[in-house]
Amino acid sequence: MKEALLGKTLAELQQVASQLGLPSFAAKQMAQWLYQKRVTGIDAMTNLSKAARAALSERYEIGRVLPVECFTSRDGTRKYLFPTSVPDKFIETVMIPQYEDGSEGGLARATVCVSSQIGCKMSCRFCMTGRGGFHGQLSAAEILSQFLSLDEADQLTNAVFMGMGEPLDNWEQVSRALEIITADWGFGWSPKRVTVSTIGVLPTLRKFLDESRCHLAVSLHNPFPQERERIMPVQKAWPLNDVLALIRQYDFTGQRRVSFEYTMFAGLNDTPRYADALARLLQGLECRVNLIRFHAIPDSPFQTSSPAAIAAFLERLNRAGITATLRASRGEDIFAACGLLAGKGLKKNN
Repeated sequence: MKEALLGKTLAELQQVASQLGLPSFAAKQMAQWLYQKRVTGIDAMTNLSKAARAALSERYEIGRVLPVECFTSRDGTRKYLFPTSVPDKFIETVMIPQYEDGSEGGLARATVCVSSQIGCKMSCRFCMTGRGGFHGQLSAAEILSQFLSLDEADQLTNAVFMGMGEPLDNWEQVSRALEIITADWGFGWSPKRVTVSTIGVLPTLRKFLDESRCHLAVSLHNPFPQERERIMPVQKAWPLNDVLALIRQYDFTGQRRVSFEYTMFAGLNDTPRYADALARLLQGLECRVNLIRFHAIPDSPFQTSSPAAIAAFLERLNRAGITATLRASRGEDIFAACGLLAGKGLKKNN
C-alpha cells in the first residue's frame, strides 16, 4: 500500500526527497503542490522531472480522502461524511457559514468543524460520539482532507477542532496537521484562525500550549469536581483544577485566546449557584465562556435549559466580570450541532 504525501511536514518531505535522491528544493516544491496548489495527483507536480514523479508514484500517493455524502441544513450548515481507514466507520465534518447582515447574499465567514479521531475514548455522557466508543486515530492526511475535500474548501476562513474525538488524545497527528495549516510553506493560515478544543488531557495540553499558537477551548460544563465527574469521567484522570493551574501559567492577554465551553442542562448546572461557582473558578483568568444549548440525544436523561435560565446565567457571569456569550445553534436538523456527531450521520444502510 502506498504512503500518503498529504499530512507530511516540510521536514518529512525533505526526508522523502533525500530517500529518492531528489534535490533538497524538491521538498518545498512538493509542499507547494500539496498545500497551496492542492493537487490531487503526483503527475500534476509539473516542476518536478518526469523521473522524479515516477519515483514518487512508485511509493507514494497524494492521499486525499473524499466525502461520500453531504447534508445541508435549513440554516446553510453542511455536514460531510468521510470514510476512514477502519472498515464501515465514518467521521463527520461540519461547515458552518456566516453571512453578512444575516442574509445569504455574501459569505462573511466559513468555519470548518474538524474531527480528529474515529469515535472517542472520553465517554462524556451528553455526547453522541462518546456513546459510540473509540475505533482509531485519524492520520494527518485524513484530518487535512476535511479542509481540502469540502465544496467550500476555497472559502474556508476558520477552523475549530471540535468534531468527533479528543484532539489532544491524537496529538502526534493533530500537531502535524496544525503545523501544516499554519506554516508559510503549508496553508499559510494565522494561528488566530484555528481553535483546538479539549476536555483537558494534561500530558499533551502542555505540549499544545508550548508548541502551537492556536486558540484553546476547554470543555468545562460543571464547576464542581464530583458533579463534573458524573458527566465527564475524565475528571478523575485529569482534574479540572489541575488543568486550570496549567493554563494559568500561560499568557492569554495578547492575540491568543482561551475559552471555556459550558453546555446548559436543565436543573443540573444552570442555577445561580453554578454561575457563581464558575465565576469564582475562572476569576483573574483572561478568558471567555461559551454557553451552549444542550441538544437532546436518544435515551438521554438530560434536558435543555430554558431560555430564561440561560439568559439569567449569562447575565450573572457578566456581572461577575466573566465575559460570556451564548453560542448560536447551527445544523441541528441534520444532527450537525454540538454533541450530535455520531460517525454515521444520515447515511443509508449504515
